[in-house]
Parts: sequence; C-alpha cells; structure tokens
Amino acid sequence: MPKVHLAPLSSIAAGLLGLWAIDLFSPLSAVGWTAGLLYLGVSNGLLARGVHRRTMIVFGWANWATATRSTLVALVTALVAASFVSPVSVPLLVVLASIALALDAIDGWLARRTHSESALGAQFDMEVDAFLLLVLSVYVAPALGWWVLTIGLLRYGFVVAGWFLPWMRATLPPRYWRKVTTAVAGVALTAVASGLLPAGASMAAVLIALALLLESFGRDVLWLVSHRPRPATRVAAGHRRMNGVVR
Repeated sequence: MPKVHLAPLSSIAAGLLGLWAIDLFSPLSAVGWTAGLLYLGVSNGLLARGVHRRTMIVFGWANWATATRSTLVALVTALVAASFVSPVSVPLLVVLASIALALDAIDGWLARRTHSESALGAQFDMEVDAFLLLVLSVYVAPALGWWVLTIGLLRYGFVVAGWFLPWMRATLPPRYWRKVTTAVAGVALTAVASGLLPAGASMAAVLIALALLLESFGRDVLWLVSHRPRPATRVAAGHRRMNGVVR
C-alpha cells in the first residue's frame, strides 16, 4: 500500500488524468477545468492537513476507497460546472456519480472488515458525501427549482450553525440512518439528473429525499439541544442558592 503522505498526491494525479480523459470524450470548458482543479486542490489539501494532524501511519483500504470517490466527485464537479456554459455528456455524469455512490457502501464495509475505523475516515467520508449531494443538486436545480439546493446545503448550514453555537459541534452518537438518507438523496438526484424520469416522478423523488434529510438533521439537532451543557452562570447561581438554603 502506498505511503500515507502519497494519498493526496495520488488523488490529484488520478483526478488530472480523469479530467484529461473526460475532455477528450466530452470537451470541458475553462469553467469545468477550473471547478475540477479547485475541488482536487482544496479537498486534497484538507485531507493532507488531516493526515498530518492525526499522524496517521496507515491510510487504510477504506480511506483509499473514499479517496477514489473523492476523485470521482472532482470529475462530476467539472462536468456540472461545464454544463452551465456548454452541453456535456449526461450518461457520463450519471455513470461517474453512480460509481461514487456505489463506493460509498464499500468504504464503510472495508473499514469494519479491516478494523481500521477512524475519526478522519468518518469525516472524510461525510464531506465527500456532502459535496456530491451539493454538486448534484446544483445540476438538477435549473429543471426543478432552486429550492432543490436545500438538499446540498443542509450539511453546510449545520456546520455554519456550529460556528455560532458551540454546543452544536458536540460529537453525535453513531446512527446508520444518516448514511441511508444520504444514499437515498444521492440516488434520487442521480436519477433525476439522468433525465429518464417523468417530471412528476422527478419532483416526488427529490421531495422524498429532502424530507428524509430534514428528518435526519432535525433529529440530530434535537439530540444536541437536549445534551447541550448548562451555562456556567446558571450552575454557579444554583450552587449559591443551595448554599444559602443549607445555611
């Protein structure tokens, strides 16, 4: 297995090769190339920082599967960005997104199978999922309405809320349902992106996906609210009252 520090470089190299191959098959505009390169640079820069902070020795097959998914997301990003200025191959976009979604079921299984679960791996997996949903929602939004972007922005809204409310940054308990709702949303958006569904079915699929995600995020928010720490001032005031009664 390649050394840990080569993982981000390998992903960038694979992404560049993929962008070149796509450009031969379905020419990418400058916008597409820029979007793909930006994703590769930012995502792998963050991955390299995470690896360095956690001083990882072994990257693990599960993380390699997620890195492969991340590379595919870079290619999907390039195609979606390019689609706003020139036609792109829809079948190619759907195939790439479908492979990325299928690999999402593999990396978790590999982590459990090889006993290589890690906080970095879980975070890496979640961020790749979130960005794929965002990119796919951007692609289908012009056809269904820009409200569809809610699907892709939920995760980032949750993160922004944590900047202002520290208690929302607490570690949530593991819950498999999160993976299920994310997968359903990804499949729904990919099916709509294919253009094979009737308008009514496309709208229904996206609404169901959005409802499931809202339920999942809402449940997490309720858990965080119920487990947020009591303010120190309240605790101190309570101690003072109790001391006064005892005396």
